[in-house]
Amino acid sequence: LSSPSGLTHESHRKDVEQVYLRCSEGSIEWMYPTGALIVNLRPNISPASYKHLTVCIKPFKDSAGANIYLEKTGELKLLVRDGDRSPSRVYCFGYDQGGLFVEATPQQDISRKITGFQYELMSKGIAADLHTASAPCRPCSDTEVLLAVCTSDFVIRGSIQNVTNEAEEQESIIHVGVNKLYRQKSKVFQLTGESGNWRGQIKTLLECGVKPGDGDFLFTGRMHFGEARLGCAPRFKDFQRMYKEAKDKGLNPCEIGPD
Repeated sequence: LSSPSGLTHESHRKDVEQVYLRCSEGSIEWMYPTGALIVNLRPNISPASYKHLTVCIKPFKDSAGANIYLEKTGELKLLVRDGDRSPSRVYCFGYDQGGLFVEATPQQDISRKITGFQYELMSKGIAADLHTASAPCRPCSDTEVLLAVCTSDFVIRGSIQNVTNEAEEQESIIHVGVNKLYRQKSKVFQLTGESGNWRGQIKTLLECGVKPGDGDFLFTGRMHFGEARLGCAPRFKDFQRMYKEAKDKGLNPCEIGPD
């Protein structure tokens, strides 16, 4: 978390401040913005790997007071306009496309403004999984399911208890009852005190039309800005079939107990 403040530069409204971030994910909160910030993302990896990175930013819901640009060799491309209230909008670009230039907009009272956003750096392959524009709701192939089991941030066997649709954010929240937890990167799925059962929530696009249904599914996916995002989710009996077929042929990419 980086929290610069414009009040320290009140007498120099055209100041440009440099911020260097070494973490692969985090957030920027610019209090009382004046002048501009240049946000330099410098992860602790080999510079040769930079070309394989995608940067995603998600503005805070109440972010205000500055425009956010993509800057490369002095040219600015507007990413987020001050006052844009697109809920849960995520903006992604290749690391080699440029850096972030955050410029304060003229304000009568800067003390009421805070500009902020979360950021994540990820490999371009993972970013493509999260933002598949061509067919985000299509079923996964057997090969994709088996690979998802090996590479996802969470893998669980569970049932759909309920689905909450959020029209404004164009998302659906799947309320999942967990029967078996194979893996989770973050503590999204937790024991509930009342029933002693594991439960959690997974988000997906509203257009996918997810509805409550009977039976178990194998839910896989990735963590994105602290939320579980749905990847491949075959019916569990179908996963058992494809896993057994691949294992019999010695083609399963990793071992996992399917029962």
